[in-house]
Amino acid sequence: MQRTLVLLKPDCVQRRLMGAIIKRFEDKGLNIVAMKMMRVTPELSQQHYAEHVERHFYASLEEFITSAPVVAMAIEGLEVITVVRDMLGATSGLKAASGTIRGDFSSSKQMNLVHASDSEASATRELDLYFREEELCGYDPVATAFVRACDE
Repeated sequence: MQRTLVLLKPDCVQRRLMGAIIKRFEDKGLNIVAMKMMRVTPELSQQHYAEHVERHFYASLEEFITSAPVVAMAIEGLEVITVVRDMLGATSGLKAASGTIRGDFSSSKQMNLVHASDSEASATRELDLYFREEELCGYDPVATAFVRACDE
């Protein structure tokens, strides 16, 4: 079982798409094991996007991510990092396939609604930035037996 960080970014919150997007993760059979609405501070932005801080576009990225609340989620499931990223689609909503979250709801590269960790190392690092261990509430839904085989 893997865990990943998913952020519903300011454009998602402002457009009131949170419920629609959360529903997609739940419909897929993934478990949300922690969730909170919060403001990303400039300091948290610099930690989260550390690899981009020196790049020319970082200032606009920080301005955007700190502009309104985000919803941070820890999501758990089999191969969840790949599954979630596939559900999101291409980074640019203009290039994302129909049926993906970005393909259905975004028409921008930056205003692409959702961030998700891109590797196990990133997921571990990012989850630690947004959640304390005691905030993670792992559980086994009663529907699990009808979502995946017992040996998966």
